[in-house]
Order: sequence, then structure tokens, then C-alpha cells
Amino acid sequence: MNHILANLSEYELGLKLNIQYITCNLDSTAQFVFSCDATPLIFPNFMSFYSFLRNMRPFLFSLFVLVFLLIACQQDRDSQGSSYRTWSHYNGDKMGSKYSELDQINKSNVGDLKVQWTFNTGDLPESGRGNMECNPLVIGHTIYVTSPTIAVIALDARDGSELWRYDTEPGTRSRGTSRGVAYWSDKDSARIFFSKGNYLYCLDADNGQLLTSFGQNGMINLKEGLNRDADNRNKSTTPGVIFGDLYILGSTVGEGPGPAAPGYIRAFNVRTGAVEWTFHTIPLPGEPGYETWPPEAYKEAGGANSWSGITMDEERGVVYCGTGSAAYDHWGGNRIGQNLYANCVLALDAATGEKVWHYQVVHHDIWDYDIPCAPNLVQVMKDGVLVDAVAQPTKMGHLLDRDTGEPVFPVEEVPVPPSEIPGEESWPTQPMPPTSLRYTRQGFYEHEITDLSEEAEQYVRNKIRGMEMGDIFRPPSVDSALIMPQFNGGTDWGGGAYDPVNRKLYVNASNEAEWISMAPAPENEVMPLYDLGRRIFHSQCTFCHGSQTSTTPGAHNLNNLQEITAQRTAEEIKNTLQNGKGLMPTFTWFSDTEKDALVAYLKDQDKETMVDMAEVGVSFTNNIPWLSTGHHPIKDNRGFPINKRPWGTLSSIDMDKGTIDWQVPLGTYPELEAEGFEPTGTFNLGGPMVTAGGLVFIGATMDERFRAFDRDTGEMLWEFQMTAGGYATPATFEIDGKQYIMIAAGGGGIPGTPSGDTFYCFTL
Repeated sequence: MNHILANLSEYELGLKLNIQYITCNLDSTAQFVFSCDATPLIFPNFMSFYSFLRNMRPFLFSLFVLVFLLIACQQDRDSQGSSYRTWSHYNGDKMGSKYSELDQINKSNVGDLKVQWTFNTGDLPESGRGNMECNPLVIGHTIYVTSPTIAVIALDARDGSELWRYDTEPGTRSRGTSRGVAYWSDKDSARIFFSKGNYLYCLDADNGQLLTSFGQNGMINLKEGLNRDADNRNKSTTPGVIFGDLYILGSTVGEGPGPAAPGYIRAFNVRTGAVEWTFHTIPLPGEPGYETWPPEAYKEAGGANSWSGITMDEERGVVYCGTGSAAYDHWGGNRIGQNLYANCVLALDAATGEKVWHYQVVHHDIWDYDIPCAPNLVQVMKDGVLVDAVAQPTKMGHLLDRDTGEPVFPVEEVPVPPSEIPGEESWPTQPMPPTSLRYTRQGFYEHEITDLSEEAEQYVRNKIRGMEMGDIFRPPSVDSALIMPQFNGGTDWGGGAYDPVNRKLYVNASNEAEWISMAPAPENEVMPLYDLGRRIFHSQCTFCHGSQTSTTPGAHNLNNLQEITAQRTAEEIKNTLQNGKGLMPTFTWFSDTEKDALVAYLKDQDKETMVDMAEVGVSFTNNIPWLSTGHHPIKDNRGFPINKRPWGTLSSIDMDKGTIDWQVPLGTYPELEAEGFEPTGTFNLGGPMVTAGGLVFIGATMDERFRAFDRDTGEMLWEFQMTAGGYATPATFEIDGKQYIMIAAGGGGIPGTPSGDTFYCFTL
């Protein structure tokens, strides 16, 4: 039920009527209570109220109708944030629901959905590689989006025409990642906040001009105010959340083994840019949680950052977010302990930044199993009582009480194997929610080997012979080991969509195996310059570039880098390492020898030039003696995942029961589809949206299609072939009584499919 409460002052209308309040129950009847000369008048529904007005003098009737409509309109504006009828915040509303009450597009007519308009940003990098992960904001008749170069663009929602554009680097086409913008307004002005590189920008929402009264000429360097020198990677790819005059924001930082910034959460004044509060995710001396790290860790440890979004309970005045792993994320011998507040769901007082509670989903992470998305604020019917809760998708599902952080369903601390890597002290147990909330595959065993064909099965068996297999929390070792879900597996930054009417959470996930191993950092050995460069690349550069496939949207993979560097001189490459380029960070801590080594590896040369590591030293490891060899994808003889299908899923989870209602494959490979295979699922990136029309909309898949599923059964009801992958979360809005659905088709990124720059807008 939706309730509207309006308090009105006295009106002198010939007789003295003091309208005390109007309460409307939009789902059934309406009750109106008046005080007329101290005598209450109660009307059980709108028709009785209407008859009363008609019997009054005509001008009074007209005046009352006008007042009523004005009040109703005002209340509608005031309640937009909680009525699920607009899309004025990232993920739809501050609670991150990705839910809409709009139902004009529904199960009965979604098959008639057509493209109303498209908009091409026109700034895809000349290389053709880029991405758009933007979830649009819709304010009135204006849509705000970000492009592959992270230009902010305002569009007319009715026809997709461009109203204005702001580009931090006009004329250049540097790539990056942006999942959208944040919007704030008061009676005097409206502002847009977005981040690019290390900077937070503030624009006038009406014309796209920098508001120079904010920060330093309209921008803030996010590297500043971190209590110590940090590397240059401190950016924010995901919008924050507005609370009053505060803009609360997390960050993306380095993951090591080189220097990494701490992932502090900060609240900025929306008018001035001043930092109003900071929550230290790596606690300082005297702060709670400090004892879970070595005494000096706060000076050097990095990570523990909230990079994937923040949600808010405005009534409680509390923000909720998930944090990433501590850096370096595969060896923690220099951060022995539980490492709060890495890998935590956090509840913070929105006004002060003080911790309300925390819940850690991985202790002392050495798997890079960070929390990948903002939590959903949900409700659970437990023992006949409706409980406010927090649902946190990860590699599995965690459901926590919103006030205390305690699990709603029992969680067991399960013993896990100890690490065999010297110097490491892995945590002896890990929290495991009920199996009914583990909606992704947990670990890789022989029975997981693909059954796509006899040839594929035999090929995979031969390929993985000698590799270790086991459960989800088996520590990395010197031996090559298969892991599932992979570090990009399970649910990624798109998160889940929550329907508050049926209390169901809809969440997509990827199920693909990869392999990982550990190796000692080069210290006193003599090795070829090329081999040193290979170690540097795989330990330091795969954070963005991956090995075969890039892991950061817009970044070149290794093959692309080798093609590019073949056309560059060694000095040009070393200059880029020293000074950065576009959104590529600087690597000022690399020695000259290390830069030469990286050039040698990228150019495939100097395999006979020997380097004595005892003389050179190794700055890139930041005193990390053991390094991951990288996250290695592994495929069958035709390039498909080595494990059984489905390789991607969409699930409906019942919050009341803590069980999966239905789970269906999400996505397909066209070549397998042509051979008669049912949908296999694919790796997927981007989130779902659920509507009161009984539909779940989602792009996300590598087949570059946009789909609508039946909310109740999981049946696919509609699909549309786009020109690029929809690796973004869709949005829906209403203009002039008509409902529209919108999604960014940017492709590229981690899936590695062709890039695009198109926003699609659909309607009936």
C-alpha cells in the first residue's frame, strides 16, 4: 500500500474549515478526515468526499478540487524516491532495489516492445575498444548518461536528442569505466556528480558547466586526504549516494603487489566539496578493528575499499556497502590477522560516518573474493514478523538483519585448509551461509568437467591433468589449481534486483572455472631480462590488462598491448610507465631495470640478456615475497568453458525462505544455439531490473541480447539483438503517461566482445 499524508493550514472559505489531514490508500479506499468548527467530518472513501464537495457552493467546490490536486501533485513529487516510479538514483533508488512500480509494459504485451529511439555517443576510442556500464538517471524529461570516454551527456527523454555534454578532455578519446552519475538538488540549484580518473567533478545539471564553487574549480583530487602517500590509483567508477547535503563515496584502488591506497569511505559536502567525514576501512591506532592487523599496517596496507556502490536507509540515516579485499590480495604474510574492515558488509551512520555494525564474509582474503556489488535493502517475513534486512550477493548469498548485522539464517564458520605458502597465515575458518543461499557453484571437482561433447570432455581431462581441485576456500599454492567461481565469477558489480511486493531477489551470476598458482618473487637469482618482465607484467599489470583477456573494461589485453608496443620505441613505452597516459596510472616506483624488463617482455626480446636480481632489487613487489602468476582462463577445444553448463544463470531467491525459487540459464552461444543446444548461459556483466509488470529485464550476456523474463517462473518472454553487449543495468521511466525501458550497449570490457556506444530506448 502507498500512503500519502498531507498537513494543511486553515483556509477561510466562508466557513472555517481546518483540513487536518488526508490519508489516501491507493490500493483500496480513501479516507478523508476534516475538522469543521471543531466537529470532525469523516468520509470513508473518495466518492462520499466528492458528493460533499458538490453540495457546497460552486466556487468552493472548484477551489477544493484545485487544492486537492496541488497537494496530491506535491506529495507525488515528495514521495518519488520511495514510490519506485522514477529512476532518479543509481540502481533506481537509494536502497538499490532496481525495482519499478510502472506496469504499462507487462507480461501480456512485452512481446510488442520496440525500439523508440537510440543515441550514439560518438566518442568510441579510435582503437574501437571501450565500454559503457552506465545506469542512466532520469530527472523529469532529462536523462543523464556517461559515455565510453566518461563524458557526461544530458538527453531529452522523449526523443533521445542531446541537450548538453561535458567532457573533461575535449578532442581526446581516453577510455575508462563509469557506471553513471549522482544527482542532487535544492530550491536554488541542481548538481551532477561524476568521477573520472582520480577526480570527482561537480556540474550544473541544467547546462553541464563546472560549478567552480565546488572543490578546486569544480573538482576534487580523490588522492588527497588519505593520511599518507599512496599510489595514483584512487578513483571511483561507481556513483555514491546523497544524504542531505552529503555525497558519500567509495573508491577503486590498487590491489598490489605494488603500493596501494587505503579504501577509505568519505562524505563530501555537495556545495563546497569539503570532506565532512571519513571512515577508515583500515583502522588507525585506537579505532575498533585496529587489533585485527599488524601494528604498522595502517601505514602501508591498501585496499579494503568500497568500489561497487553504496545503498541507504534514509529513515534510519544509515548507509550500507560492501568492501574489497586487502592488498596484496593473494599473499597476506605482511597483514596477519582477520583484516577488518576488508571483505565486510558495513553499516555506517550517514551523518557522521561512525560504524553501526560490520559483518565479514571472508576472513583474511587471499583469493580476491571481495564483495562485488552494493547490498540490497530488503524485508524478510520471519516467525510472522516483517524484518528489515540487507541482502548481499557475492560468490554466494548473505542475508543480514538491518539493525544488528546478524545473519537472518544460520551461518556456520567452516574449517578450511591452511596455506602452504611460506610466511602466510591463512584464517582457519570461513563463514558459509546455508546451501540454499549458495546460488553459484562452489569449488571444482572431476564431476564438474564439461559434458558438451565427448571430444570436449577428453580434451579438458587431458588439459587439466595434474591440476589441483577442491572447494571454494582452498588456498592458492605453488601447484596449478582450478577454482570456481573465479575471481570475476558469481555475482559482479551489477548486483541483484529486489521486488518489495513479493520479497524476491533476482540475481545473475557467472559459473566458469579458471586456474591460479603462486611463485616466489625474484630476489637473488639471475634471470633473463625478458623473464623478469614477464613476472612484472603478471604480478603488477594483470590487475587491469589480464593475460589473455583484459580484466578492466576499456583496457587492452596482452595481445593488444604487444601489437601496440611493437609500434612504439622503448623510450616511449618507459615514458608512459613513468607518467601514465589517459586513465593508465603511473609506475614511478619501477626502477630503470624493471622498466627495461617490461619493455623486453612486451616486445618479445632480450631473452638472453641476464639480470642479477641481488644487484637490482625488486621494487614492484613492495616487499611481497610470493606472487600470483595471474588469473588464467581455461577453455575446451572450441573455446568454451571447461565446466558443465549453465555457464551463466539468473535466479529468483525467496527472502522469506532463504531458498531459490527458480534458476534459468542466462545467455547463449549462437554457434551452439545453431547446433540445437538449449541456452547454455554465458559469462555475464551488468545487473537486472524488476518491474510491477511481472518482468525481469537484463542484458549482461556475451550474445549481446537484451531480455525480459517472467518474474514468477523464469520463462523468457522477449529478447532483442543489440549491436553490442549490454554490460550495464537497465532503467525504466514514464514520460507523458508512457513507460520506457533503457539500456547501454557498450560491449567490450571483461567479456571481450566488440565495443559499442549506443543507448537503446524501448516502448510499446
